[in-house]
Formats: sequence, C-alpha cells, structure tokens
Amino acid sequence: MINAYVTGIACAAALLAGPAFGQATSRPCGVEETAGPACLMVHQNIATLPAGDVYWHLDTFPSKAAAEAAATRTGSVVTAFGKVWLFTIERQGWRPDGGHHIADIGPLPTTAAPSYAAEYLRSVFTPGMKAPLHVHSGPEAFYAFSGDTCLETPAGVRQGQGPVIEGGPPMLLMAIGREPRLGFALILHDAAQPPTTLIQDWQPPGQCQQLLAWDQTR
Repeated sequence: MINAYVTGIACAAALLAGPAFGQATSRPCGVEETAGPACLMVHQNIATLPAGDVYWHLDTFPSKAAAEAAATRTGSVVTAFGKVWLFTIERQGWRPDGGHHIADIGPLPTTAAPSYAAEYLRSVFTPGMKAPLHVHSGPEAFYAFSGDTCLETPAGVRQGQGPVIEGGPPMLLMAIGREPRLGFALILHDAAQPPTTLIQDWQPPGQCQQLLAWDQTR
C-alpha cells in the first residue's frame, strides 16, 4: 500500500513541453497513449463520501464486465495501458469482489462539501515534460507505474510513485528520471468548484529542474 501525505498541490491537468502549453484536463482521452498532455478518462459525481478517512483504490480485472459488476457507487471503470481498471474511493482496507489489487493511496485530505466529484486522468510524460502552474480545489493523488515524478510546491519537493497532495497551494508537476512516466491522477473536489485553476502569481525555485539535470548525467 502507498500511504503518503504531503502539504502542497499537484496535478497532471495540462502539459507543458518546452515553451508551449498543452491542453487542459477537460480534453477526453483518445485511443492513443502517446506522450502529451494529461487527458480526462472519466468524471464521476459522488453524492457523499464513505465515513472516516478515504483512500483511492486501484484494482485490475480481466474484463470490463467483471469490473462493472464489482463497482460500487464510488467506483469508476476505465481501460488504460492494456488493462481494465476499477478506481474506487473507499475506506482503508476495502477490497472489491474479484480482481487484482494494485494499490490504495491516501488518506485523501478532503474537506466537507455538499457533494463531490472525482476526475481521473491518464498521462504519458517523457522526462522534462511539466504541467503549467496551477492549484486544485481538492486533494490530488497520483499513481505512476513507470518513470519518476517531481512535485514542486512552496513547501518543497516531493518525489515518489503515489504522493497525495492537499488542495489549495500552487504546484509544478514534472517528469524526471530517464524513462517515460506512465500513470494516473485523481482530483477529488467539491462538485460546486472547478477542479483546476491555472495561476501566474507563483514561480517554483527550480528544484525539479535540478533533479532532472542530475538524472540526465547519471
């Protein structure tokens, strides 16, 4: 299990490759899974969250029908990277009927809201690709199964496979390491608020860029 909590904010909302901004998370995912801006796999409205601390659970299934049969009211089924996935917002230790459990990431630092929305993103970032500066109205969680992630916030830098970032502060997301970063992201937010807002009033000090440069010299 990945159990991480970091003060800051992160997103794969849009991709910046060199000087050009990529598209935003409202761009639906297509069939191709090539390097480029993060895309939206699914948007799910959730009336209420389970009681207590909640986690993002990732499970794979042999078929879409099997995943849909196991899905609860807080679950979404997607197909990505050659597999069928069931993403679920649930308490720690929860498991669906059947499937292969991959990870549970959290706890997710949610705040009280009349209702919630979950946005699940897919991305392929080559080293050096980054998202434009932004904030979220709720926590974001990541799961990467290849490559390395650098999250830069006013509180510092975070690397890892599955960090969890609270909503609010600004951040920069960059792919570092020496191989493409393939992964997912979850933004869990107040349904009445926009999930992502681009900003220009904060600039990162360049710690992720330094880590990228170090990786390239190894």
